[in-house]
Amino acid sequence: MTRYVSSCFITLFVLFLWRVEDIADACRCSPPHPQQAFCDADIVIRVKVVGKKALSNEIKYDIQQIKMFKGPDRVIHAVFTSASCGVTLETNKEYLFTGRMSTDGSMHLVMCDFIQYWEDLNGTQKKSLTQRYQSGCDCTIIRCSSLPCPVSAPDECLWTDLLLADGQSGPQAKYSACLKGRDGSCAWYRGMAPFKK
Repeated sequence: MTRYVSSCFITLFVLFLWRVEDIADACRCSPPHPQQAFCDADIVIRVKVVGKKALSNEIKYDIQQIKMFKGPDRVIHAVFTSASCGVTLETNKEYLFTGRMSTDGSMHLVMCDFIQYWEDLNGTQKKSLTQRYQSGCDCTIIRCSSLPCPVSAPDECLWTDLLLADGQSGPQAKYSACLKGRDGSCAWYRGMAPFKK
């Protein structure tokens, strides 16, 4: 009987560890390219975080809206995130958020959204929020984290920054947008010229 109890205990322990690993994996994700995050979001907004309140299963951050780049024609006063697997924001800091609008009209942030200190964005990224990212939403940015990474359609751009040690600060994320050219195919553009690798 003891061997049976030990066997059951070991099985339950292994299942518990497997479940903990699944939960931890659910709380991680790769950073999105700023343009893809812009295109996929319901809301893209520059804010200052002015307060924080813990609710039953989520955290409410009170915000001061500075500029709405994409989203509803109204002021957003708060954003919500999961208490167990959400994002952590600093009070009195300015951020750029991309996020989702829920059916009740509130904005929700998850770890896979693009959330960046405003001061850490460079001039090209800030300008692209109003001038380039929207025009590239017909293109698809394909992640490349290990070679080879084939591009299968003319409306795709291969994002190779992830091959670098710090993928989020690579040249395609910081200085480029994936845009359609005159021939209808998508390519990386830095300024007005195609991006050179």
